[in-house]
Formats: sequence, structure tokens, C-alpha cells
Amino acid sequence: MSPQSPPDLESEFASLLTDGTLAIPVAAIQVLLGVIERSSSATMHGLDEELRLARDKLLAFCETQPACLRGRTVISVSSGSELFLRHVTRTFLEFEDFDECKRMLGARGSSFARQSEASRARIAELGHAFVRDGAAVLVHGRSRVATALLAKAAETKHFSVFVTEGRPDGAGVDYASDLAALGVPTTMILDTAVAYYMENVDVVLVGAEGVMENGGVINKVGTLTVATCAKAMRKPVYVAAESYKFARLYPLNQRDLPESHAHTVALPLPQSAHADVVAKSPACDYTPPQFITLLFTDLGILTPAAVSDELIRLYQ
Repeated sequence: MSPQSPPDLESEFASLLTDGTLAIPVAAIQVLLGVIERSSSATMHGLDEELRLARDKLLAFCETQPACLRGRTVISVSSGSELFLRHVTRTFLEFEDFDECKRMLGARGSSFARQSEASRARIAELGHAFVRDGAAVLVHGRSRVATALLAKAAETKHFSVFVTEGRPDGAGVDYASDLAALGVPTTMILDTAVAYYMENVDVVLVGAEGVMENGGVINKVGTLTVATCAKAMRKPVYVAAESYKFARLYPLNQRDLPESHAHTVALPLPQSAHADVVAKSPACDYTPPQFITLLFTDLGILTPAAVSDELIRLYQ
């Protein structure tokens, strides 16, 4: 009989995301760790099948219940889970005794989860030096890791931040509040005013939902617009992203994004709008590597071209 993942797997995942502090891929990894702890499989093959079934259930849940991701796509769940499963496969190859292998899996898996949670602090430590004293920083898309980097920079430097409104969900309102609470002078601007303000900006800092094999990123819609304006005005664009968001995807354009990563959201229309008018927006867009200056990751500070080498190492 095929192994079955726990019936409460989806609710366990949603519960971990309730307070919004835990990164979505880390929540997925913790759920998979729970599958290992509760597993009754007696073989490595059975446990592997059980984990893959759990991974597929998580992805299906995220696609059918996108609200649990708070406006984000499933790409980080997919990449984080894949990286964890690769970690599991490595352990399978090292041990012939199943009981010893399962014990080691639990220990290594917990270590993997702890390292993933610590990624934010590591990135903040590496990247904060790129925010100079007196600089003006433009941010787009509410990113926990980018916020941690700016918080670290604010400990020793004075700088100001422009925050885009972040339509369609208006995430910039909360982002601006986060930064103002750190004591950072913060101005919220319209998404459509990015080009107007860009000449007053020193650096652009964004997060990422996924880092592609070619060094490009998938992030909140509007990131490509911001990066294009920055490149035209010769402003550096920095991306802060954890390595568990590295994905083995190689899109060439917006249409190459997998359907699960490129879902659209409906926009409200005023009552005066014509009945035949449709309003919608993609949740995210793809920014090619030529628009990105550097990526701040827990693996180090990388150029976009270096991402493919790091992906090879992660999956070896």
C-alpha cells in the first residue's frame, strides 16, 4: 500500500505561516521534517515516496489556497522543498542501515531548517555595507530579508528610503511602516512615480520569490519596471535572497514563467467603468540578469552569472 502523508499536513503548514514571521520555504521544510518524524515507512524508498507525496500536497494546497501565501507565489515552496529533498537523497546514499539513516535525516534536517532560518541574518551582515551613510534607497515589494538588511544598516548609518505603494495589494503601506518603526526616514511613492524619483536614488534594493538559474529573479510585479528605470539611470540594483529560493528554472521572458508562478489577480473597478472592461494584474514578473548588479545571499555576494555555479553545488 502506498504511504500516506498526514491528513493535517496542509493545516500544519498554514498554521506555521499565521503570524507572518516565518519564511514560507522554511515552513515547508518544517512540515517535511514532521513527515520524517511521524513516518512509519520501513525502507528508504518508502520514506522518499512519502516525502514527495507530502511535497506535492503542499504545492497543490498553495495553488488552490493562494491566500495562505499572503500574495506570494508557490515558487519558493517548490525550490525550498526540492533543495530539502535533495538533502534527503544525499543522506540516503551515505547510510545502508535504514534506522541510522532515518535518525541522521532528522538531525541533518533540523540543522538544515536552522541554517535556513539563519539565512536572513547572514544576508543582512553581508549586504548592509552597500547602504552608505546618507544614501537614498528605493525598495519595492515587502521583503523580510531586505528589511533585515536595512535594519542592520540603520544600526550604524543614517539613510532614507523610498517605498513603492506596491499595487495591487498595497504591500508598500506595511513595508513603509516597518521601516519607519526602525527610525528610518521613509517616503511612500506611487508605483508609477518610480522614474520621477529614480534620479534622487542611490541604490535599489528588492527581495525575490525565486532566483533563476541564469541569475534573473521572479519577484512582485513592478520589479522589472523598477530595474529597467534604474539601469537607464545607472543606479545599482541589489537583490537580497536566501539560497533556498534558488530554482532550476531558466525563463527567457514573461511568458516562460510556469503558470503556478505567474497567476493573475483581479483588480477592483469603479462603478462608472464599462461592463466590458476587465481589470487584472500578474502577481509577479521576471527581471532578467542584465538588470541586476549583485545578489546578497547566505552563500555570499554573487553576480548573476555566479548563480548557476552555486545551483550546481547545491544539487550535487
